[in-house]
This record gives sequence, structure tokens and C-alpha cells, in this order.
Amino acid sequence: MTTVFDHLAIGTTVLTDGWDLFGGILGGTWVYGDDSPGYWWGQLNYAAGPKIELLTPTGGPDAAFLERFLAAHGAGPHHFNFIVSDIEATLTRIRALGIEPVGVNLDNPSWKEAFLHPRSAHGIVIQVAQQSGAPDTPAPRDLPEPGPPTRFDLIEHHVSDLDGATRLFREALDGQLEGGGDHAAELTWPGGRRLRLVREDGLARGGALHHIRFTRAEGTFGASDRERAALLAKRLGLRVELAG
Repeated sequence: MTTVFDHLAIGTTVLTDGWDLFGGILGGTWVYGDDSPGYWWGQLNYAAGPKIELLTPTGGPDAAFLERFLAAHGAGPHHFNFIVSDIEATLTRIRALGIEPVGVNLDNPSWKEAFLHPRSAHGIVIQVAQQSGAPDTPAPRDLPEPGPPTRFDLIEHHVSDLDGATRLFREALDGQLEGGGDHAAELTWPGGRRLRLVREDGLARGGALHHIRFTRAEGTFGASDRERAALLAKRLGLRVELAG
């Protein structure tokens, strides 16, 4: 069985902020996207690391989950996605940790999915999915030409229960523990995907995404890139570290 840390999804009502940051400045290249009931999504790829997915509501009753999220939190990180080769085996491992998945839908042979609620998943929604095939869709017209290629080096996520979070990402989602201690643990997946868990007491829902880090494959970020990235990241409810 294989597990891939596929993407970080970000909810927003202003897609151009995401395209400008994750495409124009950070060099993300279009992968695919599509309409789903109540929302639209699109993904960008990097030289290494997980993809970025942008989500925006499109109205109707099926948009309620995303509209509630945006009303409560504003734009910001919505979920981690893991693509697995055997979702039923993954759900068995998750349940063995005392976590009951929600929104389980195994009826569609091309996209089977389930979710872990933030209270169970240390502060962020986790989506696990088994995928067969992918849409072939053109890039949005307002997606700028990508900037210089970057590596999506790191997601740092702070949690109240470091041991429990490490068990979830290691035992159920196949993360390889690269370093650990009383205050932090780093887990990796193939393709340069890296998650750092840091203990922080008193967090609402048991956790919160702290920051994400990008490094240019060649060269460094200039002052204007850093200033613009900081502004766009704030609009998107994120902290983005530009390394180098």
C-alpha cells in the first residue's frame, strides 16, 4: 500500500490572491482543477513537495461547508490531502488509533474519500482519497505566468498532543519519522514532502498550521517578492516563509 501527501488545500473567495502568490511568485504550474458540487478547486505543482489546492465556493446548498469555514475563519488552510492506494486499509488503521472517519464515500470508483474532523486530526481537516484518473482541464485565464521554480519545502503544524499527532501521521498515513523529541517531530513522504509537528499547549481544536516554507530551486527571492508574498499570504490567512 502506498500513501502520498498530495496537497495542502486553502479556502478563499479571491482566487487571484492565490494565483498571484502560489503561481506568479512561487512558480507553481497548473496541474488540473474542476467544478464540484458547491465549490471549484484547482491545483498547482512545484519542483518538490506537496501541491497547493485553492478552493472557492460557487453557491447552493453544497457550498455550505466551505462558506461556514470562510465565515468562521476567513481565508486560510482548509485541509491536508493524502492519496492512498487502498482507502479501506487506511481507514482500518485510522480506526485502530481510536479515530472515527466522517464523510466516508466509497461508491465512486474514480474517487473514494473520507475525512477526519479537526478535533480528531489535531486542528485541521484531513482528507484521505483513493483516485483513479484525473480531469484534463485548462488553466484559469487569470493564472499568471509562473515565476522561477520553487520547492515547497515544509509545512509546520503546531499541536497540543505531539505524541498523538505523530502516531496519526506515522502509523496511519505512512510518514517516515526523520527526527523527534519532546517538543517537535519531522515526518517525510516521497517527493520532498515534509511535515514538522511542534508541541504548543492550549491550541483551539488541538492544533493550527503555523507556516509553510518555499525555497527557489535556483537563486533567491528579492525584496519585492518578499513584500508582495507577505501581503498576499496575509490575505490568504497564511504565514509563508521564503527561504534563502
